[in-house]
Amino acid sequence: MKKIKTALCSFGMSGWVFHAPFIEAHTGFELTAVWERTKQLAQEKYPNIISYSNFDDLLANKEIDLVIVNTPNYTHFELTKKALLANKHVIVEKPFTVTFAQGEELIQLASEKNKVLSVYHNRRFDSDYLTIKNVLEQNLLGEIVEAVFHFDRYSEQLSYKSHKETLGLGTGNLYDLGSHLIDQALQFFGFPNAIFADITQIRNISKVDDYFELILFYENKRVKIHSTYLAKEASIGYILHGTKGSFIKPKTNVQEIALTQHQKPTSENWGIEPEADWGLLHTTINGETIRKKLPSLSGNYMNYYEGIYKSIEQNKPVEISGNQGLDVIKIIEAAYKSNQERKVIDL
Repeated sequence: MKKIKTALCSFGMSGWVFHAPFIEAHTGFELTAVWERTKQLAQEKYPNIISYSNFDDLLANKEIDLVIVNTPNYTHFELTKKALLANKHVIVEKPFTVTFAQGEELIQLASEKNKVLSVYHNRRFDSDYLTIKNVLEQNLLGEIVEAVFHFDRYSEQLSYKSHKETLGLGTGNLYDLGSHLIDQALQFFGFPNAIFADITQIRNISKVDDYFELILFYENKRVKIHSTYLAKEASIGYILHGTKGSFIKPKTNVQEIALTQHQKPTSENWGIEPEADWGLLHTTINGETIRKKLPSLSGNYMNYYEGIYKSIEQNKPVEISGNQGLDVIKIIEAAYKSNQERKVIDL
C-alpha cells in the first residue's frame, strides 16, 4: 500500500487530537511534516516528523502529497490556495472559507490542478449524526415536520484560543460550532428555501458572536439550529418530529473526550456511546406504537481518512467535497445578512 505523505499546518489541539492519531493509525498515511512557528511540540510525540518554521519550505518538499489546513479560519483561503498551487491535495478544517467567493475560487483551482479538496466536517462521523441518519433512512418517523439541533457550551471566560475570540474575518460561534450543525442539517434535509437568523453576544466580555438561533425554511418543515456559550445545563442535542413519531437524542462527544485523554482510535470499543446517551424513539410502525431507547451506532473519524485515501489513491469521489463546504458558507453569509436586516432571506 502506497503511503500518502501528509503535513499538518499546526500542532495545536486540532493537530494532535483530531488529525495526527488517525494519520498515524491508518496504514495508508504517513505523518511526514508539520508547520510549527515557535514551539516544536510534534517531535516529542512523533520523533520522525519534520518540523518547518516556514510554510513555503514545507510546500517545497515534493514528497508531501497531502496538506491539512488546520489553522485559524481567516487563513484557510490563503494557505489552501498556496498548497493547491504547489500541487498538493488539501484537507481544510471547517469552516471551508470565510466567504463564498473564496470557496468558489479554491474549488475551481483544485479542479484545474486535478487535486483532492475536502472539508473536515468530522461530526458526520459521530454517533449522534450516524444514528439520526439511520433513523431517517429507515423512515421510522414518517415525514419530518420539525427538527431542532443544539450545540451548547458553558464558558464565562474567553477561550485561551485568542484567534477565536478576536473580532475579525471568520470568527464567532456561527462559523465555529454553527458550521457543524448547518452541515448536518444540509445532509439530512437538503438546501433550504429561506433562512432567518438571530446572532448576538450574550456574554459581556464577548467580542464576537457567542449565541445564534437559525430557522431554516423548507416547504413542509422547519429546522432550528441553536448554540450558546452560556448554557450551564445544555439542551437536548437533537429533537426530530415527524408525521409518525419523534426521536430525541443527547449530543455526545465520546471520540473527542477519548482523544484528549490520549487514547488511540484503534482501541477497543472506540466511538461507542454509553446506554445513558442513547436516543429515545417514540413512533408507530405497522400500527404498533413503540417507545424505547435506540442503541447508538458507533462513530469513527477514521472513516473520514479512509475516504480521503480512496479519493487520492483510487480516484473515488470525495465524500465531503469543497462544494458541500461551500453550501455551509452560503448559509452562514445569508444568516449574517438576515440578522443585520432583521428579516427572512430567500435562498
